[in-house]
Amino acid sequence: MKQYQFWFVVGSQFLYGPEVLDTVAARAAEMAEKLSAVLPYPLVYKVTAKTNREIAQVCKEANYDDSCAGIITWCHTFSPSKMWINGLQDLQKPWCHFATQYNREIPNEEIDMDFMNLNQAAHGDREHGFIGARLRKPRKVIAGFWQDGEVQARIGRWMKAAVGAAVSKSMKVMRFGDNMREVAVTEGDKVEVQAKLGWQVNTWAVGDLVKVMNEVAEAEIDALMETYRESYDFATEDMETVRYQAREEIAMKKMLDAEGCLAFSNTFQDLWGMKQLPGLASQHLMAQGYGYGGEGDWKVSAMTAILKAMGEGGNGASAFMEDYTYHLVKGQEYSLGAHMLEVCPSVAADRPRIEVHPLGIGGREDPARLVFEGKEGDAIVVSLIDMGGRLRLICQDIHCVKPILPMPNLPVARVMWQAEPSLTTGVECWITAGGAHHTVLSYDVTAEQMKDWANMMDIEFVHITKDTTVESLEHDLFLSDLAWKLK
Repeated sequence: MKQYQFWFVVGSQFLYGPEVLDTVAARAAEMAEKLSAVLPYPLVYKVTAKTNREIAQVCKEANYDDSCAGIITWCHTFSPSKMWINGLQDLQKPWCHFATQYNREIPNEEIDMDFMNLNQAAHGDREHGFIGARLRKPRKVIAGFWQDGEVQARIGRWMKAAVGAAVSKSMKVMRFGDNMREVAVTEGDKVEVQAKLGWQVNTWAVGDLVKVMNEVAEAEIDALMETYRESYDFATEDMETVRYQAREEIAMKKMLDAEGCLAFSNTFQDLWGMKQLPGLASQHLMAQGYGYGGEGDWKVSAMTAILKAMGEGGNGASAFMEDYTYHLVKGQEYSLGAHMLEVCPSVAADRPRIEVHPLGIGGREDPARLVFEGKEGDAIVVSLIDMGGRLRLICQDIHCVKPILPMPNLPVARVMWQAEPSLTTGVECWITAGGAHHTVLSYDVTAEQMKDWANMMDIEFVHITKDTTVESLEHDLFLSDLAWKLK
């Protein structure tokens, strides 16, 4: 992952004299240095902005600097907001308004008019907040003392959402063939998605992949087999089948890297010239950070890669997922998530096993795949859908559990969870909102971060929580539909 940074832009004005401005600059540099030591990405102090020209210039530079993933602004003193208009209007990077102050406490003995003139963040941040609201600019407002752990954690989470936006803007998706025939939710307007999210979604023939597969050397396969042995347990003696998956993985990775693609999709309905549907191959590529979508679902493949980037530095646990079946025993309601083969081993509770079993569909040889149970913990599932004219991101809070059944005859990776607010109400809400059967499940990324990301990308966000009811959601969706059509 590219090493991104964030720019710290501090607002002031000439009214207070050079001594105050020197103090503001020194404090801003100190804050940036100390925050950089605890935040997931560096915070670089850029300027104490005092004029329209300075602000416009730094915003312009941020737009064109690929290493800058966003700006964080703070007004140490009063910073007249009219001089921010031009810069903020042109700003194309995510913006966080950090409402803080240098000192934690009001110093009873020291406070005088000089102190008040210097420490006007409570004053300045309100002026700064007004212009953000007046311009209707997407922004994140975080208030609190800059040395508090929770405040720093919130900034860090916002930074990761902003990195997700940066990754989105340069996202390239490689589709091996088209999507599964007659499936609606895997369709979508690729032109609108590129204009809105930055994704370049194109197709490559499966025959081109087979050609690259045939050129893979045995020594390359030997090396990848050693990597498999280091990461996974072998529960099969069918080494040729595993080696074929290695051949598929090496070929797909070569094509992805050659085109600069971070995500890919395929479908079992288009396997021309291939002996197996990629299972282990797709799973191990996801473990390296690539996004994947089954049945040609390019939207979920890109979202998987974006959540993996946003979760960097966590436990890496974001994965392509599909709701498969329910356990509807009263008091024990659970969803079982899985897929035919392709669930990322980052969500595994224990060391995955490589197994070979029949697939049952697709008409190809038995493929090798990783089999494991998912880890316990709070998580989210997200789905990006095309509503026709706009995109909607649906996010649901879930709690993953150790599967309550061993399921010895189900040779796939599986995750079991309890959905909020309950299984049945959650299903009704998900279906009401139009959520897809394919999702990204993440233990690392939070619903707040997904809301921030949606805000940065200027798309609709729907959150299903423990407090959501079908009635309240229907009402919210109705109003949202009107608002987005007006917009």
